Amino acid sequence: MPTRSSYLDHLASVPLFAGLSKKELQEVARAADEIDVEAGKELVTEGRTGHEFFLIVGGEATVKRHNRRIATLGPGDYFGELALLDRGPRSATVFAGTDMRLLVLGQREFAGLLETLPGIASKLLRAMAKRLRDADTKAVN
Repeated sequence: MPTRSSYLDHLASVPLFAGLSKKELQEVARAADEIDVEAGKELVTEGRTGHEFFLIVGGEATVKRHNRRIATLGPGDYFGELALLDRGPRSATVFAGTDMRLLVLGQREFAGLLETLPGIASKLLRAMAKRLRDADTKAVN
């Protein structure tokens, strides 16, 4: 089973966290909880308010939008990162397709990171600006 330190590469691949230093990524990993879930468990529900970010460490998840399967996610994949920034509704429902191990970061823990490490806020803003620019470019093309 992967160790908490091995999660750093996965966290670094998340666009929201890509600009963080190794030390900052270690703090994110420390603030998160490792959980195991059984196959079939609903992790997030489309339309409901989001409160946490999920990084898949082991297993697979099924993503559905409007009751239609749109994706399968596996180790290293993630979902719910926007829930760290706002309390907007989830854009899809995600189920555990198999037994899973997840790294989960809640809004409260994320807010605590921003308070103790204020330097990461500007890095996160840059990451969000890039995401918005990319979405804008796709919308125009």
